[in-house]
Amino acid sequence: MRNPFRRAALGADVPHNKNTAQMETVVMPLPSKIVLPMGQHIGAPATPVVAKGDRVYVGSVVGRANGFVSADIHSGVSGVVEGLTTLTAPNGAGQSAVVIVPDGNQTISPDVRPPVVVDLPSFQQAVRSSGLVGLGGAGFPAAIKLAPKNLDEIDTLVINGAECEPYITSDNRCMQEDTDFILDGIRAVMRYLDIPRCVIGIEGNKPEEIDKLTAAAADMPVEVKCLPETYPQGAEKVLVETCTGREVPFPGLPSDVGVIVLNVTSVAFIGKHLKTGMPLITKRLTVDGDIVKRPGNVEVIIGTPIRELLEFCGGLTEKPGKVLYGGPMMGICVADLDQPVLKNNNAILALSRGAVQPAKTTNCIHCGRCANACPLGLSSKEIVAAYLKRDTALLARLNADLCMSCGTCTFVCPAKRPLAQNIALAKLLMKNGGKK
Repeated sequence: MRNPFRRAALGADVPHNKNTAQMETVVMPLPSKIVLPMGQHIGAPATPVVAKGDRVYVGSVVGRANGFVSADIHSGVSGVVEGLTTLTAPNGAGQSAVVIVPDGNQTISPDVRPPVVVDLPSFQQAVRSSGLVGLGGAGFPAAIKLAPKNLDEIDTLVINGAECEPYITSDNRCMQEDTDFILDGIRAVMRYLDIPRCVIGIEGNKPEEIDKLTAAAADMPVEVKCLPETYPQGAEKVLVETCTGREVPFPGLPSDVGVIVLNVTSVAFIGKHLKTGMPLITKRLTVDGDIVKRPGNVEVIIGTPIRELLEFCGGLTEKPGKVLYGGPMMGICVADLDQPVLKNNNAILALSRGAVQPAKTTNCIHCGRCANACPLGLSSKEIVAAYLKRDTALLARLNADLCMSCGTCTFVCPAKRPLAQNIALAKLLMKNGGKK
């Protein structure tokens, strides 16, 4: 069924705060250790395949995908496995993690070599064995996206270069610094999946990137589209409609309307992996916030403790009020600074206590701003009211599980009500069958 609440929506005019957009990526030296959680993706956590005392190399598999919707985990350093530990994941659950101490040599595994790709199955296998997940934040295993059941109906590849979250500029730098890899990845996806058309969607506040990719893709069936500077322009369903005019049905996926969506950094990685064979072991991150001494874009080995990353950026000017994985709209609070950088992180934000002080909440004035701004046309206040009554049947009728937790409703609410937070709890209530 289609979403009965869907209508043209405005989203929100959030502050961009793209402070680091012109800062070239710098490479962080080896950390003292890396910590690699086995659940750095949507789906089943990987299974550790190393033990304490094992020697590993750059690119070695340390966690093997556990099921179809899963992804391999690779070491970004050569060194010795210090042991296995249990970490608190961003969602609060415990998960296994492999701890590795670098030896400083950065010896590359003999298994790292450019994959032999001659057809669709070998291309899909190359992506699967690379450990790639969606690098825009969601962390969905990329090989699954590249194997839709209705492949013969896919006619458009959409590349997400919107980067609509405040502060984050890592995709911006990818478009500036890895242009050739982006186009190589696009060519490979279009060739092996036999997709005739590609649209690269970029928000209008990135004119240099729009011009650069337009010029670079001039001889390809690629359209670079200037998108409105409205949050959350980069949300998958919003992006598909803006770039193609097609509405993804509810429930449904972009593939249901003939589209595959890949983040711009994800497709750049594909282009690079096909040339080098190096799996996903590093990540470009934006490090910013009002208490970071030297904000910037940093290429960091996945698994690096956040504490060491912040120290590389000069440290903090004061004790943080919050440190976030990601941006201020959809980011998740870091439990402590010993937590590691993950595959799908695109930013670490350190914010002062004053910057994150909760606003005073007042009563709903029934202004309708939350519903008008919702990019999917949901009625946030009605969903929250149903949640407070624990009415799961009404939550289902209101399509509460369609909410993508973008935070737009909370941002525009003049009463400063925690709408998005309560809707997240409502979705959890529905998932648990109404049990508290």
